Amino acid sequence: MNRRQTIPPQQKYTTKQFLADFPTDDACLEYMLNKRWPGGIAFCVECRVNRKHYRVTGRTCYACPVCGNHLFPLAGTIFHKSTTPLTVWFFVIKLMTSTRVGVSAKQIQRETGVTYKTAWRMMKQVRKLMAEKIALRGPVEMDDAYFGGSDSNKHSHLRGKAKTPVLGIVERKGRVIARVLPDTTKESILPIVGEVLPPRTMIYSDESQTLAQVRWMGQSHKHSTVNHSKGYRDGWAHTNTIDGFWSLVKRGIGGVYYQVGREYLQSYLDEYSFRYNRRKVMVPMFTLLAERTTTQVCPSAYESRKSLLPSVSTQAQPW
Repeated sequence: MNRRQTIPPQQKYTTKQFLADFPTDDACLEYMLNKRWPGGIAFCVECRVNRKHYRVTGRTCYACPVCGNHLFPLAGTIFHKSTTPLTVWFFVIKLMTSTRVGVSAKQIQRETGVTYKTAWRMMKQVRKLMAEKIALRGPVEMDDAYFGGSDSNKHSHLRGKAKTPVLGIVERKGRVIARVLPDTTKESILPIVGEVLPPRTMIYSDESQTLAQVRWMGQSHKHSTVNHSKGYRDGWAHTNTIDGFWSLVKRGIGGVYYQVGREYLQSYLDEYSFRYNRRKVMVPMFTLLAERTTTQVCPSAYESRKSLLPSVSTQAQPW
């Protein structure tokens, strides 16, 4: 039994640290303000200059000291128009980044005291922040997987539906991308390969005839295969890395979420990919995801209005 601490100290972020950093909703709001507008200095759409804004008591906004125009740090983010306390939102982010196989909405409900409906929606919103578009570098392993139970284990109204195919591409000892496919034809797979891989990449896969088409897509990819009926490795050719990721995802979905519909599967894959891609980053995963909370994921009246304004100088005008 390994009694040594296996988590590097740079990756640790305990509940005690979380409570110290975000004890109140005001602390969470101040964090959002400084991430979007460091020091509270933002462009005032009325004065048309950059100016420090100050907190409005009892509201989740800041005001310009000259004209009184309000600035809303939560506008357009996943917290937009939410009545759930910010401390609960941030705690959900911590829980979702502190697990390896996932946390269920029922567990969020028990931990925070919100309703199941609220917990489910909060997790859905947080998964939006975990989605990303990245480019990989070779050598990579590529494999497809299918999600969905057998008909013998389904209710009668769910039987007859085909399983959902997913394509996975992973760097050896690196990052992974997982995309839901409409089917496993080359018309669906090759565009994704061209999007995430540079030309002349070394690709390892099994002996799937569809995956073998990467050789002829015009990007000079090198392709080597392994025959799984004879063994799991043939020299450098193996798919053990991507198979390990599929095992992590399937055990997590089967053990925590039980089942995931096709329309939501991509967001769950984004969640697992986000954590997998940052397993070796020497920064707490909560910090990495919290920095994304300023991402605009829904319409904001302030942002729309600001985008319509002509570009002006950041210096004070004589009038």
